[in-house]
Order: sequence, then C-alpha cells, then structure tokens
Amino acid sequence: MRSTHPIRLISFGYLHLPTGPDGFPVPPAADRIEDVRDRLRDPAAARDILDLDGLDPRVQDVVLNTPGARELIANLADYADLPAGPRRIAIGCAGGRHRGVDRTTGGHAELWRIPQTA
Repeated sequence: MRSTHPIRLISFGYLHLPTGPDGFPVPPAADRIEDVRDRLRDPAAARDILDLDGLDPRVQDVVLNTPGARELIANLADYADLPAGPRRIAIGCAGGRHRGVDRTTGGHAELWRIPQTA
C-alpha cells in the first residue's frame, strides 16, 4: 500500500535546537520523531566526507550501509502507510547535516515507498 496523503519529512540537528525549561532540546513538531544519533553511522567521523552533507552519494552510502538502516527506513515507510498515517516525520541526528538530511531528501527514495514533499 502507498500513502495517499502528503508527508513532510523534516531533518534537524539536536545540537542546534532550542532547549526547553528542563534543559533538553525541543525537537520540531511532528507526528513521529526518530532520533538516529545512536542508530545510524555518523559520516562526520570520516575525515574524507566530513565537509559533505546528506545530499552527497558518499554520505548516503555510509548511512544506508549502517546495520539496521534499511530496517529503520522500512519501519518508517510502514508507519507512513497507516490509514491515519502521519503528516510529518522528523529525523534528527547530532548536527543535522548528514544522517537526517540523507533520510529526508530522497536519498535512496525507493526504500521509502512514499512520495516525499518539502
């Protein structure tokens, strides 16, 4: 089944969020927030791709080849397919340039099985 409603995919970096009264970061409003900091390999750790962002195929390959990455994407796609599915899914990593961007900009879009909107 394919989602019949538009879904907004949001990329953000926890290091750049405002903090709430409790001192913890306040993520963007979304129906589901996925924290990938501990789930997907951080391309920023590789010096040769540190200055690239999630739009670069080399960064996308590092992220997608993390054990569990395809399962995470499949889980999010299944969630998006729910009849009363989400309108916004936010994916956060540390800085918001690599892992989150890759997952929200169409990197390996065929894995999502959902149309992606800005």
